[in-house]
Formats: sequence, structure tokens, C-alpha cells
Amino acid sequence: MAALVELGSERWLKPGRYRWLRALAFLAVLAVACILAFNLAADATLRLAAMLAGEPFTTRAAAPSGARLSAVLVGSVGMLGTYALAVRLGEGRAAREIDPKRAPRELALGIAIGGAIMAIIIGVMWSAGWVVISAAPITGVAEAMKQAIQSAVIEETLMRIIIFRMLWRAFGVWPALLSTAILFGGLHLANPDASLFGAICLIAGEGIGAGLYLLTGRVWMSIGMHAGWNFALGWLFGSAVSGLDSFVSGPLRMHPAEGVTTLLSGGGFGPEASVAAFVVSLAGSLICLTLAWRKGRLQA
Repeated sequence: MAALVELGSERWLKPGRYRWLRALAFLAVLAVACILAFNLAADATLRLAAMLAGEPFTTRAAAPSGARLSAVLVGSVGMLGTYALAVRLGEGRAAREIDPKRAPRELALGIAIGGAIMAIIIGVMWSAGWVVISAAPITGVAEAMKQAIQSAVIEETLMRIIIFRMLWRAFGVWPALLSTAILFGGLHLANPDASLFGAICLIAGEGIGAGLYLLTGRVWMSIGMHAGWNFALGWLFGSAVSGLDSFVSGPLRMHPAEGVTTLLSGGGFGPEASVAAFVVSLAGSLICLTLAWRKGRLQA
């Protein structure tokens, strides 16, 4: 039986006066510590790689793609390790939401779910004639993998087991779900070619990651879904991912069909800002959250 989400009820989060405020303070501590840990570990890995290669370290962008992928993997371990340590010290418990024994299976299943959802969205758009897909030479996979892993680990760790969990501790599950979804969509308004409708589409799909976390009590499936979604969209189908084209290098290239409105094609932001993405994402969210509700997962 899947575990319920653990919100924390000891030490810094013990019941009593101002627990909601203590939860918000711990949210800030966790977020800052985890982001710092990721960046420090990633930079240290790149510097070590440059030193071993006998080359000077300049910037992350200038490093070889393989080194950047390795840096993201090490940074991810550093981020999750810091989270586990902070939870042990601040909440007096083991961070079972990142139980490494469950990671391989749940990551793989999440990747399959994310890729399948994106394939459905692209399939609808292509069959309707809203986008054009053509073959292209494969120029590399390491950079796309690096981007997919980095965005999935950082965003799901922050959104799911830090922000959502602490807001749930402070204010309850439904305010936490709504606030996290709005925050996720709003943050993407700063991306190239972003629009209010694109943000709404991302908000509509936030229930998928949240539902997978609720169903398992762990973050692995949410991370896998996020990575599979981005990798399929950016590398496999060769489209912009939330307005960014840094994933594109795979066997296909996709672009809006001539004369098709941005509402249907997604425009420069990519398919995530299309009607098809809104409908499919919303349906996925409703399915995941309904399953979580029926299984009694919307409680601590």
C-alpha cells in the first residue's frame, strides 16, 4: 500500500502556537539550502572535470555537454541529500519521500507517463493539422538529458516536497494545491513567448505531478513524469519547452502549421500553450487527483 504524505509533526513542526508560521519559515530554509547545495555541487563537479582535463574553468555554458550532464547528476544528489539532512534535523524523521530504494521503478514509470501524455498532446495537434513534424539529424542527447533532469529534479523537489508539503502543513491540502499550481504557472510567465493562456495550461497540468506524489507518498514518480514530459517534447519531437529551445537535438522537428492560430499551435512557447495541452493536462490532473481522493491520500 502506498504511503500517505508525511507533513512532519516533530521539532520545528510540532503542534502548537504559530505552527503555520514555523512551516513557512522552514519552507524558506529548505528551498534556499537545497538550491545552494545543487549549485555548489554542480559547480564543484565542473571545476573538477576541467582540472582533470587540464583546462581552465570559465562558465557552466562553456563546459562540454557530458561534463554538464555529470554536474547536474551530482548536483541532484547534493540537493536531495541536503533535503534529507534538513528534514532529519528540523523534523526529527527520515525523509521517506525520497526513499532511494523506490527510485528506479517509480522514476521509470513516471518517465513513461510523462512521455505518453506528451505523445497524446502532439498526436492530437499533428492529426488536426495544427503543427508540422519533419525528420531531422540527431545532433546530441546529453544536453537534452541534462536539461530534462535539471528541470525535473529542481522544480519537483521545490514544488512538491518543499512548497506544497509545507503549505499543506500550514494551511491545508486544498489551499496548498491551488497555491502551488498558480505559482508554477506564474513563474513561467518570465519565459520567452509566454502568455497568460500558456500559464493557465501549465496550471491545469499541475495536478498530475501533485497526484502522483499523493498516490505514492514519494517524489520520484513526479520527477520522472516531469523529465519524461520535457525530454519527449524537446528532444524527441523537437519543440520549444516552455519557450526554451535548449532541448532540441533529436530525430524530429516540429513547428506551427502556416496560418494556424497560436491558441492551437502554442506558438513560440511550444505545445504546452495550446488548447490540446490544456484539455489533456486538465484531464490528467483530474484523473490523478480523483484517484488520490478515492484512495484517501488527501490527508496527512
